[in-house]
Amino acid sequence: MPQAKSCRIVFMGTPELAAVVLRRLADWSGGEVVAVYTQPDRPAGRGQKLRPSPVKEAALALGLPVRQPENFRDAESVAELAALTPDVLAVAAYGLILPQAVLDIPRLGPLNVHTSLLPRYRGAAPIQRAIMENWQPGAESGVSIMRMEKGLDTGPVYTQRRIALAEQTAGSLHDALAALGAEALCEVIGELCAGTAVAVPQEESQASYAAKVYKEDGYVAWESPLAAVHAQIRGVTPFPGARTLLQGEGLAEPLLLQLWPGQPEAFAGGERPACGSVRRDKAGLSVACADGWYRLGRVRPPAKKEMDAPALCNGLLQKMPLGISGTASRPEA
Repeated sequence: MPQAKSCRIVFMGTPELAAVVLRRLADWSGGEVVAVYTQPDRPAGRGQKLRPSPVKEAALALGLPVRQPENFRDAESVAELAALTPDVLAVAAYGLILPQAVLDIPRLGPLNVHTSLLPRYRGAAPIQRAIMENWQPGAESGVSIMRMEKGLDTGPVYTQRRIALAEQTAGSLHDALAALGAEALCEVIGELCAGTAVAVPQEESQASYAAKVYKEDGYVAWESPLAAVHAQIRGVTPFPGARTLLQGEGLAEPLLLQLWPGQPEAFAGGERPACGSVRRDKAGLSVACADGWYRLGRVRPPAKKEMDAPALCNGLLQKMPLGISGTASRPEA
């Protein structure tokens, strides 16, 4: 007969990152996911039809019971969770603040998968901010498994996994940290069940906050160094997306372009064009930054499909002459 799983786990999460963690937990031999909590279905798309979260879809595919309370402000929701008698509450990007009454329920404690190297980048957008703000060589990010407490991402940390930022975008780093976090979570739950887990308090003097990323954060600051521009564009790819307003000879009106990561190129010789200057050559488009040219890669004009910069030059920008003949900037507020 197969050995019964000894650890009862209640999982809480909402987006795709959490769905990755849930699927790994459900496959893990060291415990049993007895219920899944996720946010209520939300209107989405042009028709504003109710759409289930990625976690709900994953849970239903796994045959796991799903619960979707609006919050835990009423005693009934708290009591319903307590009746599950979980050993561990495993949380990954749930999106709801859990009151102390909920955090006190699991026998071995509440755990959170946080996608940064705590205490750095507590808060809403650790993946994007880690890339956007760490453009120096050798920069790292990672994932932390922490014990939840009332403060925002302030609890002691059981373990961390590190990864080089290198050429990561927010999208690729999200996927990498989801997989790393899932494995680390299983490891910590196993140690908790065995009584060997040790959590280390965070160093408050090293704490920083990762503010939510908005559309405005995607407008490229061309006056910055090349490495910072490259990091900003990678940090907002795929969401909310990098953008710039292109003006140039041959354009009847400014063109708002969405940008994907391109290629930094150092200035040649003594050239020092003004930041934001746009150069067209046979290979496509480049924009001047503080210390070099940023050669554009994939772009998308309004109401058009994504294309490479040479295709844009041969289409909408075919009247733009070779050489420096335009500017790129943020739209005026």
